[in-house]
Amino acid sequence: MDLTNYDKNKFFKKVAELLKEARRKVISSINKTMVITYFEIGKMIVIEEQGGEKRAEYGKQVINELSSRLTNEFGKGFSQRNLEQMRQFYLIYSNAQTLSAEFILSWSHYLRLMRIEDEEERRFYEIEAAANNWSLRELRRQFDSALYQRLVLSKNKDKVKQLSISGQIIENPRDSLKDPYILEFVGLPEKSNYSESELEQELIDKLEHFLLELGKGFTFVGRQVRFTFNDRHYRIDLVFYNRLLQCFVLIDLKIGEISHEDLGKIQMYVNYYDRNVKLQYENKTIGIVLCREKNDTLVEITLPEDNDQIFASKYQTVLPSKEELKWLIENRD
Repeated sequence: MDLTNYDKNKFFKKVAELLKEARRKVISSINKTMVITYFEIGKMIVIEEQGGEKRAEYGKQVINELSSRLTNEFGKGFSQRNLEQMRQFYLIYSNAQTLSAEFILSWSHYLRLMRIEDEEERRFYEIEAAANNWSLRELRRQFDSALYQRLVLSKNKDKVKQLSISGQIIENPRDSLKDPYILEFVGLPEKSNYSESELEQELIDKLEHFLLELGKGFTFVGRQVRFTFNDRHYRIDLVFYNRLLQCFVLIDLKIGEISHEDLGKIQMYVNYYDRNVKLQYENKTIGIVLCREKNDTLVEITLPEDNDQIFASKYQTVLPSKEELKWLIENRD
């Protein structure tokens, strides 16, 4: 190996990485300055409106004239619509706490967030977008797949408020679960006759999307992971590790309705990992049967009352109806 060329390449890579990091910081600084400036413009518009006798009509007049003058002097970006959005931005975020006040996200993120009417839901997506470095596309995807509503369904009513204060906190296995999981990215129609192996292949092909859907802390370990005892071979569809919970997560795919045999099988997988794979400092293994149809009564009767390792969740291959989720939230016990 030519050490001289190797050293040169290593040096060039370091310089290039330094420049890329500098660009990222410049872009981040520009975005933050832009958002703060738009907030201040919105504030000035609101204050100016309050000085008029007929607030609504006067406010419209102020925005029209301001748009014309700013466009003449600074060019595009100051249409009446844009100025109205800056005004709305100030009205929504003028009483914001900590995260909102720091304006971590881009202006495009805030334009999307402002369309969320429920204040607690909007705060949740803002916290998660900042904490997980969501792109605008990912923010849209998480909102369209009703992440907030799905997490609400899995929590006690007294814990729902915490979502808008701290976002999703992973402290125990149940905190990491969703029901349903939304797998629209696999491109399989909801009522298509695909096989479990086809579903598994699509999830692997779009692993990055699947990891985002699984949530915080998940890393991929393997597919069709084999283990053997008593001269018999068994294979686990998908194996992950959650860094936050410090445990393995085993997923068994089921394209039909879940049965007690499915729960028994995932229990065996979990027991094997707990006794033969996990290290002493790691926590108990989690097993999830991901099924198209779930019988809650069957799951409840089959699993122990104090169960905290074996779970069953539905999956959907199309985006859910927000109205249906809202009804479930309002009518849950």
